[in-house]
Amino acid sequence: MEHIVIAAVLKPKEGLQGQLLSKLKKVQVASREEAGCIKYDLHQSEDQTFVLYEVWKDEETLEYHIQSAHYQEYRNNIADLVSNREVYKLKIME
Repeated sequence: MEHIVIAAVLKPKEGLQGQLLSKLKKVQVASREEAGCIKYDLHQSEDQTFVLYEVWKDEETLEYHIQSAHYQEYRNNIADLVSNREVYKLKIME
């Protein structure tokens, strides 16, 4: 069974980088505690864009994550903080 890999790219609105970073760190901590979470890393580029790189055991654990209260809270809390959000479900190419 292949793991599910997600890359979420979030561009903060001008001047809201700190607030967005705070929300991202909070969801990172909660997500790492979930069963089925293999990796949940937060990265920041030089232009202040944030990237969440996630690896989940399977589709079921990813769906549980998306439905979790902390994830739903996070999504509501960042709505006014981001100018752009893109999420990619990735395949490992070998």
